[in-house]
Amino acid sequence: MAFGGLLALDDVSLTVPERRVVGLIGPNGAGKTTLFNCLTGLYAPTSGLVLLNGRPLPPDPAEAARGGIARTFQNIRLFPELSALDNVLVGRHTRIRQGLLAALLRGPGFRRSEAEAVERARAELAFVGLDPAGRAPAGSLAYGDQRRLEIARALAGDPSVLMLDEPTAGMNATETAAVRELIAAIRERGIAVVVIEHDTKFIFSLCDHVHVLVRGRLLVDGPPEAVRADARVIEAYLGAA
Repeated sequence: MAFGGLLALDDVSLTVPERRVVGLIGPNGAGKTTLFNCLTGLYAPTSGLVLLNGRPLPPDPAEAARGGIARTFQNIRLFPELSALDNVLVGRHTRIRQGLLAALLRGPGFRRSEAEAVERARAELAFVGLDPAGRAPAGSLAYGDQRRLEIARALAGDPSVLMLDEPTAGMNATETAAVRELIAAIRERGIAVVVIEHDTKFIFSLCDHVHVLVRGRLLVDGPPEAVRADARVIEAYLGAA
């Protein structure tokens, strides 16, 4: 991925197997969020492909969502005036088959579809540990609850891959432990998870496989124990040994 003369990502390739948690770490400016933006269609890569189950995904966020990739953002992006429930329903829209005419006529099929969407949204709120009624405006929730609400919204779209950009940023130790348990539960649902996180202790205790990105290139990848002990990774974070 190039921006003018700046090569933000250079020959980056990674594989995310089913039912695995993959970590992506690296110093600030390494290109981690840029990679997420390429994988989720916000950026059109200068070259290369994004494949989901062997099928190319076009550089379009809606197509990525329909294809089965969901994400959260480094900076929380909720609709603060909407209720928590409505925020999750927004994430469900790609799976609702009723069109404009059905919405205008509000027939039995539309009402049934709406009821199913609400039921699913409430189930996702409960799954992440929030009030399933979801009446409170999203902007009134505590910071950690807003982070979990973003995850619930992403899960409502039935993703096969969930991409989390710094899900524990700004959280205390108790909240971070709760997010670790939530990600483990998401993996048990058969969903692959990719996590960007600066908290390397969190990454190494959670992930099945870790990739280290430095200056737009993959420096090393492997099991957490091997990556943590790699001299190149230590140097990238701490400077020359």
